[in-house]
Amino acid sequence: MKFVDEYRSGEAATAYAEALHDISTSDWTIMEVCGGQTHAIVRFGIDRLLPGCITLVHGPGCPVCVTPVSLIDKAIEIAASPGAVLCSFGDMLRVPGSSRDLFSARAEGGDVRTVYSPMDALDIARQEPESRVVFFAVGFETTAPVTAAAVLTARREKLLNFSLLVAHVRVPPAMEAVLSSPDNRVQGFLAAGHVCTVMGYGEYGPIASRFGVPIVVTGFEPLDILQGIHMCVLQLEKGVAGVENQYGRAVRPEGNPAARALMDRAFVTVDRAWRGLGGIPRSGLGLRPELSGFDAEEHFGKARAELDDVTAGSCLSGLVLRGAIQPADCPSFGRACTPEHPLGAPMVSSEGACAAYYRYGRNREEEHD
Repeated sequence: MKFVDEYRSGEAATAYAEALHDISTSDWTIMEVCGGQTHAIVRFGIDRLLPGCITLVHGPGCPVCVTPVSLIDKAIEIAASPGAVLCSFGDMLRVPGSSRDLFSARAEGGDVRTVYSPMDALDIARQEPESRVVFFAVGFETTAPVTAAAVLTARREKLLNFSLLVAHVRVPPAMEAVLSSPDNRVQGFLAAGHVCTVMGYGEYGPIASRFGVPIVVTGFEPLDILQGIHMCVLQLEKGVAGVENQYGRAVRPEGNPAARALMDRAFVTVDRAWRGLGGIPRSGLGLRPELSGFDAEEHFGKARAELDDVTAGSCLSGLVLRGAIQPADCPSFGRACTPEHPLGAPMVSSEGACAAYYRYGRNREEEHD
């Protein structure tokens, strides 16, 4: 526990907070792009240690939250197909599609099974050769290597009853989309350390240069985040914009070459729709043409790409996902929208910003006191 205690040291946190008060002379808005970082910020009150001129906003850092309605509807359709088994991570089951979710599909008789890895879905395909087993592949670059390993294993073993409904997304293009938005207010980024562990951070330099924003690769413990904010603010105060790596104990510039090679064998870069952000060029991963036999959309039909993001009533989850507002600014937050009755995806996922604010009691009144 020594390592964890060190990175949660109250004295060190106070020292970083005091340093931020000392160096901050202007108003700065910084976005973290990782749901794990969002939960750490809210859980440990990191934002409340900062000087009032520093605002933290929460980006599209939850892959479950940004999975488009069209793919959720396709997963529901597959689950209802005779002989099909739809395998998914548990937090996808309550994400709303255009009219219902995967829990509803299962209640209506669809074969929806919760798994912890695509390898679990492979095992089901081996054990039930008469079933058409589909794994709903959701996640950032962090989880894509395991999905790649699963589909390459299926090809090697000729498990033709196994396929993927691919919803993997790439973080750097989403950061560019946020910065290009007319309502953007982000001046610096804390980049997701787990993504960079796999991919490295070579893609971030051009973004920092093009948009003039500092980007700091950051870990997940409280002191990681405070140090990342400190590094970002130092750049902002100096008027420079480059890429720095706070998470050096885990991240190398080149990332994980073996994992990246595995992804390259299975995937190509494709355009992808993001819930709350719309279509983003080259922001997704799709199966290579030679693996099309393992593409669920080849077997069950393409997802309806024309479907728009769906929100219910006054839900403003799209604005939350691109950092335009805080969760507590949504009129539905904590009222019509709760974890028991979510209106938007960020209230569903364990990594969603709205779920974090609700769990740790960040209600509208507190935020505006």
